[in-house]
Amino acid sequence: MRLGVLDVGSNTVHLQVVDAHRGAHPTPMSSTKTNLRLIEYLDSSGHISRDGVDRLCAAVSESAAVAETSRCEEMMAFATSAVRDAGNSIEVLDAVRDRTGVSLQVLSGPDEARLTFLAVRRWCGWSAGRILGLDIGGGSLELALGIDEVPDLALSLPLGAGRLTVDHLRQDPPTRAEVESLREWLDSELRSTAKELNDQGRPDKAVATSKTFRSLARLTGAAPSAAGPRVRRVLTAEGLHQLVPLITRMSGADLAEVDGVSRSRSYQLVAGALVAEAAMRALQLEELEICPWALREGMVLRRLDRAENGL
Repeated sequence: MRLGVLDVGSNTVHLQVVDAHRGAHPTPMSSTKTNLRLIEYLDSSGHISRDGVDRLCAAVSESAAVAETSRCEEMMAFATSAVRDAGNSIEVLDAVRDRTGVSLQVLSGPDEARLTFLAVRRWCGWSAGRILGLDIGGGSLELALGIDEVPDLALSLPLGAGRLTVDHLRQDPPTRAEVESLREWLDSELRSTAKELNDQGRPDKAVATSKTFRSLARLTGAAPSAAGPRVRRVLTAEGLHQLVPLITRMSGADLAEVDGVSRSRSYQLVAGALVAEAAMRALQLEELEICPWALREGMVLRRLDRAENGL
């Protein structure tokens, strides 16, 4: 089965075409990405601007055309934090459907965490035991904990790297005062969530997904993407502690020139690093293993599971 998975996130509109069937490793065939930064099109009232809607519709239309020429049997299209939290979310979804023919499914934060957790569980296997999964997106931070394929606890917090950059780090590079203020605020925001997760018991393995975590791991010495997805990569608290003072002194343009940092996300890497640092500190984690599968793979796996069950 050839599937198109269209992910409308806070940073990108990303279409991944995969060949997949139940019991097999989903095989990526192509990837088409538009760097939209939709979260930057939110106005003072929390609505996505007309220009943002126009650009979103253009990106979705282009992705739909690629899915058609790629002969996808089905396209699963979904939106996450930026559209989910927009004050005019319904109007945005209607505009996309009317102008492109694509109906976007808006995932709730907990559902986003659950689907990402499913991908992590399948990648890591049952021998991983109780898994704690973390994912930093542009608009939100997802956390999930459990021993099965459905987590016991799935949480979503509005602590995405893009959102925090817009709201808290106004200078480029950020000032020391901005960095310290955001660090203290994150500690406060994560305190109750960390208690809720810790009350469930310690995980056997802590796993991180998303481009932000992959970039941070690369900057602290993990293997490059060219080494392939099956190379073990980790992000350590010590490595992150050494990295943060360095990157907080660099502009987004300077970070974009660093190996392992994409130009489209370099501007929000500092905020992402501060979220990662705060989460590891709050959850008392010394190491995170990087998983190459995340939300899109979770969507594919759930679709295959339902197909086998005749749903």
